[in-house]
Amino acid sequence: MNIPQIQIQTTKGILGLQIDKPIQEIEQPKASMQQEQPAAILEMSTTRPQLSLDTTEARADIDLKGPLRRGDENAQYGRQSAMEGIARRAQEGQQMMQIENGGNAIVDIIRQQTTPAPAPLGIRFVGDRTKIQMSFQKGSLDINVTPQKPILDVQINKPIHHYTPGKVSGVMEQYPSIQIDIKW
Repeated sequence: MNIPQIQIQTTKGILGLQIDKPIQEIEQPKASMQQEQPAAILEMSTTRPQLSLDTTEARADIDLKGPLRRGDENAQYGRQSAMEGIARRAQEGQQMMQIENGGNAIVDIIRQQTTPAPAPLGIRFVGDRTKIQMSFQKGSLDINVTPQKPILDVQINKPIHHYTPGKVSGVMEQYPSIQIDIKW
């Protein structure tokens, strides 16, 4: 007697995955920038120094005198010479009055007028520097600088972004199957 047999043969199902990777592209354009630097404002103001020299007395020492001073000195010299002349004449008159006392007054008077006194010899330095009067007022220099801020114009460019998402899909690589056989 034959016993019937059941033969079962199975095939597994195989699931495969199909993967499409995601793609991401990023590009960053450079920022555009314009820059300008205005020049600083510079202001300068000066006060001139002043030097004053009064050389009137030093110039007078070397006989460089103004007309008014020269006129005053000539008038004074004339007055002094007139007074000396009057004094000399008075002295000569006194000497002449004493002629009766027995003297050679006329000879003495002639000798005094014809024989001048000897001129002094020697070196004479002219122009005394200590007679120059100086005054000095110092000057000043003021500098003001006003810096100017730079002018910046910056435009930031957004990044360029492209994204393609990935995909995962299931694919049956092998379908499952069952085969049943009965043998008698």
